[in-house]
Amino acid sequence: MVDILTLTVNPAVDLSTAVEQMVDTHKLRCEPASRHPGGGGINVARVIQRLDGEHANCLALYLAGGVAGNLLEQMLLAERVASRRVHIAGETRENFSVKERATGREFRFVLPGPQIGTSEWRSAFEVFESLAPQPRYLVLSGSLPPGMSANAYAEMAQRARARGVRVVLDTSGAPLVEALKAGVYLVKPSLGELAGFAGQPLEDEAQQIAAARRLVGEGCAEIVALTLGERGALLVTSEEILRVKALPVPVSSAIGAGDSFLAGLIVALRRGEALATAVRLAQAAASATLLTTGTALCDPAQVQRLYETATLAA
Repeated sequence: MVDILTLTVNPAVDLSTAVEQMVDTHKLRCEPASRHPGGGGINVARVIQRLDGEHANCLALYLAGGVAGNLLEQMLLAERVASRRVHIAGETRENFSVKERATGREFRFVLPGPQIGTSEWRSAFEVFESLAPQPRYLVLSGSLPPGMSANAYAEMAQRARARGVRVVLDTSGAPLVEALKAGVYLVKPSLGELAGFAGQPLEDEAQQIAAARRLVGEGCAEIVALTLGERGALLVTSEEILRVKALPVPVSSAIGAGDSFLAGLIVALRRGEALATAVRLAQAAASATLLTTGTALCDPAQVQRLYETATLAA
């Protein structure tokens, strides 16, 4: 039985390396590259599998094609992440990140991805609708590829809600706005994304809470999980406001931290844990990912260690 279905329509093979210093026009001698499966929903599924193992009941559904798509499929099998691929005609993208050792800065190069045909997108709908029983959670996470309608996530959210599935959303721009109009169970915006939706900068916590409560009050989401980087995170519902403090960890790479946060939330909520427990586990998963290089994501032992130190603000 699939309890959690993640959907990634624009996945990637993520490559990461390091150089001493970024210098234009020169050949830069890089460290050996590491490769990992990437994309929002895929990263969420990877972390869920690490945190819950054989009890994860999570399936990563993704659209992939070409040589990179084949490599992506092989890497997911190697990580023992339960997955289902929808084959597409286009070539799956590769993303590239470079750590500059001299400064600690990280440079991320993100490609747009392939065009997705209508029939290919409809195939993802068909896979979702074929699952019996339907999953408890549907995670719509990551960017949309070029040419795909901004209403794609909204359409999927409407279908899922009609079947009693809890929709979890993590995207940006027009797809975020349209999906929120359809209504979801949980949305995880960054501060910039929430500010864009609210139409104001949200410079203090009171404004942030008010904007989140507006989403809840208007039926856009039941839970708003606002990630604030070094300031931690806010979890807002119609009845609760929870703020979890950031954990003091050295940052090796921020790639995948938001996906790990979302995975921690879903794992705890699926277990039936209280929201206070869920947001602490989410912060621990995000912080453990900050400790890893490139796109390696979190180690479960580190997540447990950090969870025991995660605290809510008064």
